[in-house]
Amino acid sequence: MKQASLDLSLSVKKTRKREFLDQMDKVVPWQALIELIAPYYPEGKKGRPPFSLATMLRTHFLQQWFTLSDPGMEEAFFDVPLYREFAQLQEFSRMPDESTILRFRHRLEKHKLADQILATVNDLLIARGLLLKTGTVVDATLIAAPSSTKNNDKARDPEMHSSQKGNQWHFGMKAHIGADAESGLVHTVRGTSGNVHDVLEGNSLLHGQEVDAYGMRVIKVSTNAPMPSLA
Repeated sequence: MKQASLDLSLSVKKTRKREFLDQMDKVVPWQALIELIAPYYPEGKKGRPPFSLATMLRTHFLQQWFTLSDPGMEEAFFDVPLYREFAQLQEFSRMPDESTILRFRHRLEKHKLADQILATVNDLLIARGLLLKTGTVVDATLIAAPSSTKNNDKARDPEMHSSQKGNQWHFGMKAHIGADAESGLVHTVRGTSGNVHDVLEGNSLLHGQEVDAYGMRVIKVSTNAPMPSLA
């Protein structure tokens, strides 16, 4: 009697998230960005060895692409193996916690590296013909900040202000964004307090080579994650 063979071969479906990260792994100029940040990254001669710069940079990009707060990014590393793989983390190694992720972002802000990262990525996209720059869409996004004064300083963040949209008031800041009209890729980002009118930042979001410029309505988001470097 012929025994039935058991086929253990599994077809693994490639999800859209994996396809996206595979594409970003190839498109983002990782080595150029690492060289940009390396002079400002700790060497780890004292205390616990830091995570590799490549891991922290990839973590930073994951936050932007999937709109994750610092605690959300920490938890995602435990829940989503694909994120650990992309960030080049071993399965059973320690993971970056929210404080480590926050310190890395603050380091980028302190040395004004975010704009340079965006410029480096955009230069690559232009060289590959992916950023057409014939038209720009101008938009503004409201980013909520805690309005409570129940903190150590007993005060609100002095850089945040209230703004009105329709009949509602929102406390926080605005991200003014200029994006390529054809591809949707971001080429300019400016952050201001929430009470700065969109029109005042309009010209600063143009690169000067546009044939057309478009305006969009303000939308509101609430997130602890930093502003995106890519769209």
